[in-house]
Amino acid sequence: MQLFYNPSLDNSFKQFVFPAEESKHIVKVLRKKNGDILHITNGAGYLFKVEVLEADVKRCKVQIVSHEKTIPRLHSLHLAVAPTKMNDRFEWFLEKATEIGIDEITPILCHRSERKTIKPERLQKVLQSAMKQSLQHFLPKLNPMVSLEEFLKTTKADLNFIAHCEKGEKVELKRRLQADKDVVILIGPEGDFSGPEIQLAKENGFHPVSLGRNRLRTETAAIYACSVVSIINN
Repeated sequence: MQLFYNPSLDNSFKQFVFPAEESKHIVKVLRKKNGDILHITNGAGYLFKVEVLEADVKRCKVQIVSHEKTIPRLHSLHLAVAPTKMNDRFEWFLEKATEIGIDEITPILCHRSERKTIKPERLQKVLQSAMKQSLQHFLPKLNPMVSLEEFLKTTKADLNFIAHCEKGEKVELKRRLQADKDVVILIGPEGDFSGPEIQLAKENGFHPVSLGRNRLRTETAAIYACSVVSIINN
């Protein structure tokens, strides 16, 4: 099944016209014709089954045949991750985290961050593509980049963790997780969180955790954390 995405769709729609670029792809590349069936998600849990009414390369018109609402997971996962120096690594993380299952991502600016800006439009496209490829109906929320200090002031969940490589008392993440609980995990930059940042996180209720014995790249650590949460909840 090929999945399309349009955030404007809801259960009040009877018909829908694809934008020109997608219309061309549907008719020229996929060779869809009148009467063929397509599937669209709005990224908010709805899956729409539609029938092609007008296979026009500039404005492919479809009729809504049916729709269904996907039940959200009992837990949510929010990763706050320092963007990597190389853009492609952060995009890889977003792609794989979406495929595995994540609800919210916040890029954070830390003392040792090597990348201090992001391109949200580009990152949104990565998320959308990964959602469609993995046939999911919920688009992860990408928040604006904020400082770690600001994030700690405004964000909490049932379970709050900071993963770091510094010495000190830590428990493996998989031993601290509980099923069906909302989780927030902080993942630092290539140079790791600084000592004061770790202390600040602890003062704000974030518990230090280990992601295993090996030292991981930022994007690998984030994917590992995402995978462990998924396993605990499946």
